[in-house]
Amino acid sequence: MESSEVESDILRRVRALLRELDGHHPSCQSDRGMLRWTLHKKIDQNPSTSCVLVRILVKELERAERGDLRHYIIPLLHTLMYTLIQAPCIPDELCARVYDFCKRLLTLPKPFCTIGLDYASRLQVERTAPGTLYQRMVISEQSLLSAPFPYQEKIFIFADPDLLPEAICNVLVTDTEAAQVSQSPQGCMSCVVTHALQAALGDTCDIHGLRARLQALPPGEVEHWFQQVVAAVEGVGSEGGWDRGQHTARLERIYHGLLGSSPAGNDPQEGLQGTPLPNPNISFHLWTEDEQLWKELVLFLRPLSQSCEPDCLGQDLDALEMQDMLADCGCCGQSRFSVLSTDSGIERDLPVQDEPCAPCAPCATDPERSRLHRKGGIKKKLSLLESVALLQAGSKVPGGKPPGKLPRKAGMSPEPAASLQRLHTARVVLLGDDRILGRLAQAFHSLRKREARRVFLTPRLNLQLYHIPVLPGQPHPAAAADHTDPEELCEVAGYLGRADPWYESNINTLCHMIPKLANMPSSPSRALVTDLFLTDVIAYYARMGTQPVCFQVHSVKVLFQDPAQDPAEDVFLTELLTQVQDSPPHRELSTTKKKSSLDGPGIDLTVTYRKVVLSDRQKELALSLRSTGLLMKAIPAEEAEDLGCLSVTITEIIRINNLAGRSFSAVANRFKTRNIKIRSPEQRPFTVQLDKDSRRTYRDVIGLEVSPCLEPSYCLQKTRTMKSSPHETEDVGLVKYLPKSLLLPINTFAGVMQ
Repeated sequence: MESSEVESDILRRVRALLRELDGHHPSCQSDRGMLRWTLHKKIDQNPSTSCVLVRILVKELERAERGDLRHYIIPLLHTLMYTLIQAPCIPDELCARVYDFCKRLLTLPKPFCTIGLDYASRLQVERTAPGTLYQRMVISEQSLLSAPFPYQEKIFIFADPDLLPEAICNVLVTDTEAAQVSQSPQGCMSCVVTHALQAALGDTCDIHGLRARLQALPPGEVEHWFQQVVAAVEGVGSEGGWDRGQHTARLERIYHGLLGSSPAGNDPQEGLQGTPLPNPNISFHLWTEDEQLWKELVLFLRPLSQSCEPDCLGQDLDALEMQDMLADCGCCGQSRFSVLSTDSGIERDLPVQDEPCAPCAPCATDPERSRLHRKGGIKKKLSLLESVALLQAGSKVPGGKPPGKLPRKAGMSPEPAASLQRLHTARVVLLGDDRILGRLAQAFHSLRKREARRVFLTPRLNLQLYHIPVLPGQPHPAAAADHTDPEELCEVAGYLGRADPWYESNINTLCHMIPKLANMPSSPSRALVTDLFLTDVIAYYARMGTQPVCFQVHSVKVLFQDPAQDPAEDVFLTELLTQVQDSPPHRELSTTKKKSSLDGPGIDLTVTYRKVVLSDRQKELALSLRSTGLLMKAIPAEEAEDLGCLSVTITEIIRINNLAGRSFSAVANRFKTRNIKIRSPEQRPFTVQLDKDSRRTYRDVIGLEVSPCLEPSYCLQKTRTMKSSPHETEDVGLVKYLPKSLLLPINTFAGVMQ
């Protein structure tokens, strides 16, 4: 195909992609959501056309800027950067045009300025050392050991087996496993070496000879050249004052050293040959336990290879859980006996003791550690800042082993404390509808409570959350008792799609596509489609979706009819539904029927709430009414509305007296609030269902209180402040600088576009 035909074909595909953003969906519904994927796959098949696509995208970006078509900018920019990362070689003048465009985005509001700044900084690094972005992405996603760039990433896909059919779960397990089988650490290292050398040398690089040479080398030699290339590329930014010519010369020496005396390829060059981007490290998990998310994150930080025995890590997880329980009751986990100290208090006078290997510590004996371990003494409870300092020192040791010595004098440290670095990134993808996001809100709240009591994950792990909506093709038994309309189960995804058109085009289209792919008959064509498409879309979303949309988590306190039953506390994300309970107590059955015939259906309720007004002033209101139920929705119908408000709809029963007799009518009473209390004065029970999930239903409820959920770390620090200053009513000290509300961030491509 001639260059003009290639350019016109790519331009046609880009324009079709833009038309889809305007709401003009392709005539063939099967192509909806696949335009971006087919465009990138076409470039993968002919990598030499990547420069053509970049030039077209730059022109379209500049045209969108002149025409004030802002909804085009972020999708085009993501498409451009994803192409640029994988391109074998991009001229510097083309990178400069993209860099200048990203700098101009800094004058626009969020999210344009945020994304523009991020991509401008990345492009600056890429122009300094071509191939850096590709190299860093592969190193982190494959967890390749590299001292200059020690970052690691992993994608966790969570699905609820009670909400999705077994066919969907099976196809996702098969696809994620197949994506990892064809890859090896040596192959990924070879990809890094090949791409870095070609990005620096361009057409002069014999890509066929380089690949043949790397395949012939043993794994140890491949790793040696990989470390050489990584040191050369990452060393450019640390040396200060960049010289692209010197960087090219340095990689050219590595290139000739690698090929050595092997003959260069005699085949005629076919233009630039691309190096495919390996699939990221993806693991699929059926969410069957409440604490499964936290345990998987801990396993990501502490793999089994760092343990003394295979089940040593499980013992350590149990120990962490026990410490959390003891932290709740205020004890330290050891019996406190009065022990008379006979030592001098000097460390060198302590006798050497033989200690067994602690969980997840290295098996080799550590006399320094055992020498400093005191038994039977009362431990001083460290402050929050001291705990962070200890974690900071311990994080440098493999396996999380605590440091051997502590400073003996306040303010004096034997060595400068290293800054905390989050070297691990966990990208958690939730597959399903709003009900699995409700479970996520519960797990996220539990995780934040753990971190408030004992800081472990927060300083070391960067947690990113993603959501891919999936509706089962056939109603699942667990879903039959929930909502009859499947579309009502994806309110969060609908809001994200309205806020971010690129999310709507690439992710929301998977809602019905994944069940169709799962129900396709087994054949080579089905395996080809699912393996290439699903894995690529999930990887693209995790790589490019960096802008979070933060949803307010709400807490609910449930009061029960039985006075002996303690109130229950829970959280919800999307909605709370109450309905009159069907079966009243037997002794009150006759009285209930007689009263219902007079007052109509439903029960009497007293509602107290704070009305949301434009001035943001708090206005307390109270009302008494008869109702058959109410619905609280936390997800607004439009993206312009406040995510922190609850839209409450109460079905009020109105009694009407006329000549024909007494009749009743149902009226919807609607208002917005952030805090609400509901009581049943007659102690008539009702049910409460959270997040549209019938498994999270409370019965025999006579009252509830709903308010924005507070950040657990804020609550803990507030409690400590109140103990020291009980008369302070406002936030003082560290409390002023802590986030007050618990927000659940779900990543999209643009966040909320303004």
